[in-house]
Amino acid sequence: MTDLANARVLMIATDGFEQDELFKPRKALIDAGAVVTLASITTDPIRGEKEGEKGDSITPDIVLTDVDTDDYDALVIPGGVANPDKLRTQGRAVQIVEEFMDDDKIVAAICHGPWLLVEADVVDGRKVTSWPSIRTDLVNAGAEVVDEQVVVDGNLITSRKPDDLPAFNRAIIEALEEQLAAA
Repeated sequence: MTDLANARVLMIATDGFEQDELFKPRKALIDAGAVVTLASITTDPIRGEKEGEKGDSITPDIVLTDVDTDDYDALVIPGGVANPDKLRTQGRAVQIVEEFMDDDKIVAAICHGPWLLVEADVVDGRKVTSWPSIRTDLVNAGAEVVDEQVVVDGNLITSRKPDDLPAFNRAIIEALEEQLAAA
């Protein structure tokens, strides 16, 4: 059994997140013992989407502007078309990504989530994957884009779609175990 009892993970999302891409990694991390905090634009409930339909809601724990990245070991960015599109217009969301990358902490993004990585200008020279429709944006930002279930490039973990969640979750947990063991 994995024990991430000392791991602190930040997830950032807003309305329009892909439901499974938030709830499944969150559950996997909590089940492994990590403390997971959800940050959003406000602390009003946010609603996910599943297969283009409205999905379940979740209430964020804190607002983006209250996030201190020193309090966390990893950042997880779910996809969904609307979620990262809204987040990349939030200056604090972009700064959070930059701070995690500057501190060489784990940053994991799935599906459309890497759009936020493009906005934060942190993919130049990095190997990544994503949902097909944003791959050109990633290439234009200097990334090497591949079509694989999960790509781990140093502290950066990316996946393509909900079907990749088992591999994505495993990669995040393994990276956290390695990071905690090294600390």
